[in-house]
Formats: sequence, structure tokens, C-alpha cells
Amino acid sequence: MASYGQGTGPYYRPSLFGGFSFFPPMIKALLISNVAIWFVLDVLLAPFTVAGVPIFSIFKEYLALWPLGTNFWPWQLVTYMFMHGGIWHLFFNMLALWMFGMELENTWGSKKFIIYYFICGLGAGISNLVVAPLVGQAAPTIGASGAVFGVLIAFGMLFPDRPIYLYFLLPVKAKYFIAVYIGLELFYGVTGTTDGVAHFAHLGGAAVGFIYLLNDMNLLPFRRWFNALRPVTKDPWRTTHVPRSDTRPAKFYDITTGKEMDEKEEVSQEVVDAILDKISKGGYQSLTEEEKRQLFEASKKIH
Repeated sequence: MASYGQGTGPYYRPSLFGGFSFFPPMIKALLISNVAIWFVLDVLLAPFTVAGVPIFSIFKEYLALWPLGTNFWPWQLVTYMFMHGGIWHLFFNMLALWMFGMELENTWGSKKFIIYYFICGLGAGISNLVVAPLVGQAAPTIGASGAVFGVLIAFGMLFPDRPIYLYFLLPVKAKYFIAVYIGLELFYGVTGTTDGVAHFAHLGGAAVGFIYLLNDMNLLPFRRWFNALRPVTKDPWRTTHVPRSDTRPAKFYDITTGKEMDEKEEVSQEVVDAILDKISKGGYQSLTEEEKRQLFEASKKIH
């Protein structure tokens, strides 16, 4: 059992009077939905069967994350996160989600937090589908643990020196606590210890969260690669930038005919009218530099 304290590190935890919420919207929604689904399936519907098969088993067949080729459906990558194998499985997952997730949501905002949570959950499910069969541990998977491990990684990276109190007594910095926790998961996953626990889902959620956060901190080149691959859109009203090393004279074009014109060429009334129409529609800031020049030349004639 672990708890965490406010501590005195480089990170500041907002006070109750500074907008901090102990039950921010997404945390509250996840807690309510997970508890409600467990209560309906494991408590309300537990006494009922269909053709002698418990209703929970029927839901598990379609909503748990099954290995590829064995009752697998794509939606299971999401639904498995809301299925739990018992009250203690649910309790510890929701306790960890609340303890470590509420500060993340207060820091990031609800939108970023819920996106991160589901990315970690999806990554955990995919990791389990790929890796678990390679080590002979393929089995249906349920629970929010993979996404919660992503939350743990984020807490350790954002608040590394925050003390976590083991059994509410022994203080351990978050970065050490989570590093040891991940190390134990890796050991258990490789050795097959504590059978029945999806260790590779936990590790997958943590790994995906770690990569996400590195990219979010601009420590990975993914954004640069993405921006380099994006097509460049051309704005017909945007002035082309000419590098300083380019000494060629600028070219000017008649706004009505599109024909090249001399810089000193007299601006016709039709050009002025077209520019004024453009100002009435989009304001002076919508003009290009050439149109501003033409308007200026025309105004000198008036004066």
C-alpha cells in the first residue's frame, strides 16, 4: 500500500484554494464507470445465467481482450480496460488511478489527461497481444492496470521527488518507487511469476506513456519528422518571402489582370477599386505588400 505527500521539490502541488480538485472530471468519470460496470456484471447479474452460462462469462467473451485469432475483436482494445476480475482488482486499480492521476489531470487539464490515459491503455493492450504469446502467456486480459501504469510513469516523470509513503510510513521518492515497481513487473513478466497477471500489458502501458512524454517534451524527433512530411499549402494572398541573399528585383502584378507590371507603372482606377473591395471584406490586414504599395501610390496622386 502506498500514499504520496506534498513534499518540497521543484514541482508545486496546487492548494485547495488554488483550483486543485481531488476528483477532477475525467478521474471521476473513470472511477464511476469502472465501479458501475463491475457492480452490474459482478453483483447485479451474478445470480443469472443464460443456458447455464454465467452472464459475466458471456460479457467476458466479447469485452475482454482475447489473443489474436481467439475470440478477438478490435473494440476489445478499449472495453477490456473497464472489466475487472473482482473487487480487490478493481479497488487497487482505482485507488492508484485516483492517487496518481488526479494531480496529472489538475496539471495537464482533462482533455490531455484522458487522451494520454487511453493511449496508454491501447498501447498496453497491443503490447500484450504481441509479446505475451511469444513467452507462452497468451490469455484473455481484463483491467485498467495497463493504463494506470502509464499514469504512474507520468507521475514519476513530472513529480520525481514527490515522496510516496509505503504503508503510510516509509517515504520513498516517486522516481525510485516507480522504477522499482517497473523493474519488478519486468522480472515477473520474464519469469512468469504470479501467473494470471498481465505483466506485459502493464509494461506496455508504461512504455507507451514514457515514449509519449518524451515526445511531449520534444526529446524525440517525431514532431520534426511529422512537420517535415506535412504538405506545404500555398496561400494565394500571401507575399512570397525573398531571402536577403537574393538580389533580384521584386516583381509586381496587376490584381485585376494578373499581368506583370513595372514598379513605377501607374495604378489604374480598376486596381484601386479592387483593393478597396478587398479592404471592405477582409480589412486592411488582408492586403498583400504589393496591394498596399499600389494603394499608397494611388493615394499620392490624390494628394
